[in-house]
Amino acid sequence: MRIARFTTGDDPRFGLVEGDAGEEVIHVVVGDPLYAPLQPTGERVPLADARLLAPVIPRSKVVGIGRNYADHAREMGNELPEKPLMFLVPNTAVIGPSDPIVMPEGSERVDYEGELAVVIGRVCKDVPEERVAEVVFGYTVANDVTARDWQKGDGQWARAKGFDSSKPLGPYIVPDLTLEDVEDLRLQTRLDGKTVQDGTTKDMVFGVAELVATASRAFTLLPGDVILTGTPAGVGQLREGQRVEVEVEGIGVLSNPVVRR
Repeated sequence: MRIARFTTGDDPRFGLVEGDAGEEVIHVVVGDPLYAPLQPTGERVPLADARLLAPVIPRSKVVGIGRNYADHAREMGNELPEKPLMFLVPNTAVIGPSDPIVMPEGSERVDYEGELAVVIGRVCKDVPEERVAEVVFGYTVANDVTARDWQKGDGQWARAKGFDSSKPLGPYIVPDLTLEDVEDLRLQTRLDGKTVQDGTTKDMVFGVAELVATASRAFTLLPGDVILTGTPAGVGQLREGQRVEVEVEGIGVLSNPVVRR
């Protein structure tokens, strides 16, 4: 099952995407699936006639996880953390499929970081690992775009990872993946069609259940909050005019152009 948030020129709506590649149809549903049962309205919209939006705008926050793949930590010259390394991102950083990543003025090094993202489905706090499945709504694809020079110079990551347009999400939320499913999903990032990251979630230092449980001990998680899960090795620089794609097996391809204004 794939849930899309989309527009045809009017207010954003939600729907279930079905059909073969190139012939997909959105079955429009009532309201927001985070808060209402999936109830089709009977209206069908060809995917080709719709513009996909970020499948969720976090109600309060994006929780990022740093250095969660050993090979990425090594390539950046960092030690592995003993516990999940968390940082917060404002929801104003979120954009959707095909929206431009706008490189911020004053940064000379902006990098891509393809990631699996977890969407929270209910208010929760202090969730034990064995009950994490009860609070996860589904999964989507993320690009944890980072102003690397700011990250190194600031000493903390708020500006480097939270600037406007730095957190593309999409194209869909997939709610029927299990915790076991997401333990081994292939993750690839392509830059102008060339594969630059090719990893698997089985190489994460901390798995999804541990990440959600740990985050919930620090923060009350709300419906629509998003937890990023870290990136494998192969991160690199984005340049104006390029297009970056992140693909997570079983979810879809998130594609965004890169611009500078």
